[in-house]
Amino acid sequence: MTVLVGDCRTVMPTHAPFDMIFADPPYGDTSLGWDRRVEGWLAVARQSLAPSGSLWLFGSLRSFLAIAAELRTAGLRYAQEIVWEKQNGSAFHADRFKRVHELIVQFYRSDARWDGIYNDVQTTSDAVARSVRRKMRPSHTGQIERGYYVSEDGGPRLMRSVIFARNCHGRAIHPTEKPLGLIEILIRTSCPPGGLIGDWFAGSGAAGEAARATGRRYLGCEIDAAMAERANARIVATLPLGGVPAAPDPNPGDAR
Repeated sequence: MTVLVGDCRTVMPTHAPFDMIFADPPYGDTSLGWDRRVEGWLAVARQSLAPSGSLWLFGSLRSFLAIAAELRTAGLRYAQEIVWEKQNGSAFHADRFKRVHELIVQFYRSDARWDGIYNDVQTTSDAVARSVRRKMRPSHTGQIERGYYVSEDGGPRLMRSVIFARNCHGRAIHPTEKPLGLIEILIRTSCPPGGLIGDWFAGSGAAGEAARATGRRYLGCEIDAAMAERANARIVATLPLGGVPAAPDPNPGDAR
């Protein structure tokens, strides 16, 4: 339950396998000095995934188009995507729509089968009635595996792929910090209780806080030593699942 200091491409593989990899790398969409794509990490991450594990990757459509070939070469297969809707966003151009969303895409190993990937489908909790009916796919979609599911009318339903969550502007430790509630959804979906999460671009340690709060193990990596120190302080201050405070790590900065 700590953030290591260093380059994720060399630090993280020594702690594999990971049940889930959480990755929020630089998108390479701006001219800012730190916003530069990291080369070669996807192949290393693929090798570090457990056979039943998956990788959730944040990005823009532009950034995903830029790494499409690298994803295939690395041996990662697309599973699904989520749209994170924010209360405000970026307006890079005055003659285009204001961008208030980011993409989060799930990938898994190309040598694995989807039915072997850990996947705890999240649902909403609006139960009212309990009559059960089968939801069939529209006829125009053809025959698709797992094309139906059983739901309770008015009751638990599959969570929708567009998720609204306020961003962390004004209170963030890191400039690209992601909201805890959104991260927790990904963790509960794709990491079994007690499983190990690898956070390859840890930043402020938000994923570590979410992991600690949901009863998962966590290992992050951050190349900025000062930011890693702040991330570790954040994680140590978080009550673990069950509400019992954990003893602080006396030397959180020594793990490299």
